[in-house]
Amino acid sequence: VQLVESGGGSVQAGGSLRLSCAASGYPYSSDCMGWFRRLPGQEREGVAAIAGDGRINYADSVKGRFTISRDGAKNIIALQMDSLKPEDTATYYCARRFCGVPKWTSWGQGTQVTVS
Repeated sequence: VQLVESGGGSVQAGGSLRLSCAASGYPYSSDCMGWFRRLPGQEREGVAAIAGDGRINYADSVKGRFTISRDGAKNIIALQMDSLKPEDTATYYCARRFCGVPKWTSWGQGTQVTVS
């Protein structure tokens, strides 16, 4: 499975960005998909995830501001990011795994989000 992110960029605090992740190479709509980010000098952390049955989880730091969604027919997931803060500045990654297996096995190349 190949994952390609798009939609990153620079925005002022309080603004919005929408990230997209296009999956190809026999992705399955029942897979778990997620967004992660790596802040400067820190470990990669989970941001949001959506399971094949539609269950969604968010990191506490983004609850109420970020929304993950999925278009199964187009094999695309999106992350709508509103009320952005400077501390959201990071490289954002899309990932995929079989929902029954905890390890994330496919990763995108990442897209930079900068909030000033």
